[in-house]
This record gives sequence, structure tokens and C-alpha cells, in this order.
Amino acid sequence: MSGIPGQPHSTVFRNSDLPALFHHTDTIAISRQREAVGATRRQLLLLVLGAAAAALPASWELGGSVQLAGALGVLAYAGVLALGTGAARRRAKSQWQLNRSAAEYIKSLCWRYSVHGTPFDDRADDPDELFVQRLEEGLGELSKVGWEDPRTKVPEVAAAELITPAMRRLRDRPFNLRKETYIRDRLIEQRNWYHRSAETSRKSTALWSTAIVVLTLLALVLSLLHTFSVAESLDLLGALSAASAAGIAWSEISRRKPLIAAHSLVEEDLAALHTAMETSVDEFQWPSAVYETERIVSPQHTDWLVRHRS
Repeated sequence: MSGIPGQPHSTVFRNSDLPALFHHTDTIAISRQREAVGATRRQLLLLVLGAAAAALPASWELGGSVQLAGALGVLAYAGVLALGTGAARRRAKSQWQLNRSAAEYIKSLCWRYSVHGTPFDDRADDPDELFVQRLEEGLGELSKVGWEDPRTKVPEVAAAELITPAMRRLRDRPFNLRKETYIRDRLIEQRNWYHRSAETSRKSTALWSTAIVVLTLLALVLSLLHTFSVAESLDLLGALSAASAAGIAWSEISRRKPLIAAHSLVEEDLAALHTAMETSVDEFQWPSAVYETERIVSPQHTDWLVRHRS
């Protein structure tokens, strides 16, 4: 946390000011996300390749006795099984989601503590003790459903303080500086993130939708040609169908359409809160306004919106 050049009374609070427990958990979440998403993507690709291999001429052989199409199919489907088994054994998807929830919970609680958000406002008798208590309670609930606390395996994380000096410094700042810092470095940053995420999802959805339509149209044309005896072979039809199905599956797994709606709604709510904080929220109302902002940006709230927009 540092002052902005030219603005000696301004305060900056970044992710680097959060405790080591957040950084370690966030790193695990990113790693497991890449693993889970990558495994699913490769499985779908291998299924398409397996279907495409069936379209290869039967005369293509290896060593005069092994059909190339069959060999490629065996390798592709074996790869699908291996990837699925590996991902299930490592629980990549569940650990990604659990660690993301843990990281966002830690981050949210740190912000609430640092800027006097509920329940860490001036009415708290011992905000430091309350912070640790709430943190352990929340992480304890995640542990019950499979989250692995890194403090049990990584001594450096276990020894690191949960309340950083930067958090204490921001907490000690006057209300106007805490308000300015929270709006700029938390609320606006989150609002921009949801906006970028929605725009990225829209572009990706348009691209995948176009690809699915093109693949389906090609399969339709091939089927029509075969129906009227213009084309005799349907070898490519299986590959086109598999590719189209993989595109649909990937779109469903990514949940991009409900995510677009959910992220757009969150962005709208944050815009309303931003306006209220800048114009009407006073120091007495501030703790509740911060709490509401953190509730809106929580993964649980986004998941709830996604489920109801699906």
C-alpha cells in the first residue's frame, strides 16, 4: 500500500497487500482451473479426432496389418479415458471451485476489515479477533466440503500473519480516504472486471455459435447429397456431428450465456452502489454499503444468478 505520486493523501490497496493465505489459495485455484478446463477441452478434441479417424480410408494401413483409422481411434479414446481418470483422481474441478471460493472469501473479509465494513465497524469491540474468528469459521465450512487448508502443509503460509500491515494502515485512515480507496481499488475494479468478462463471453459465444451452425449446415448438406444419391459416402458425417456436438458441449460446460446475464446484472448493481457511495452514503451507512458490495461480488451470488438464468 502506498500513496499515489502527486496525491500525498491518497491511499492504494492492491492484491499484493493481502495475506499469504490468499495468495497461496488463489494460485491453487488458478492452477486447478487450468487443469480442469484443459482436461475437458482435450477430451472433447480427442472425441472429435476419434470420430474423424473413422472417416479415413480402410486401405490406409500400418505395417500391412494394422488399420490407421483403428489405431488413431484407439489412441484417441484411450486418451479420453486417461484424461478423465486423471482429472477425477486429482479432483481438479472441485478443488478449483473450492479454492476460488476460499480465495474470494479471504479477499472479501480483508476488504471489509480494512475499510470498516460490517461487522468490522467502529462498534466491534475487538475487530482483529473478530476478523480471525470469522475467517476461520468461513474456511472451516469450506473444509467440511473438501477444501484443503494449505496451512497444514506449507509452513510459510501457516506462519504468515492474517492481518497485514497494509490492512491495518488502511483501517487507521480517516473515513474519506477509506471510502476513496474502496471505491477506486475494489468497487470500480470489480465493476470493470464484470464488464470485461461479459464482453469476452459475448464474443466467445458468437464465435462458438457460428462454428456450430457451420458444422451443422455442412452435415445437413452432406446428408441431403446422400439422400438424393449425389454423394455415396457418409464417412465425414460422423466427424462433423462429433465436432458440432463437442461445440455444443463446450458451450454448455462454459455456461457463457447465463454468465453473460449474471455478470451484466452484477455490473448494474455495482454501478448503482457506486453512485450511492459517491452521493448519499454517509459514514453511518458505510459499513452496510460495503457489506452489500461484498455480497454482490461473492462467487455464491454469481452462482445463484447463473442457476436462475440457465
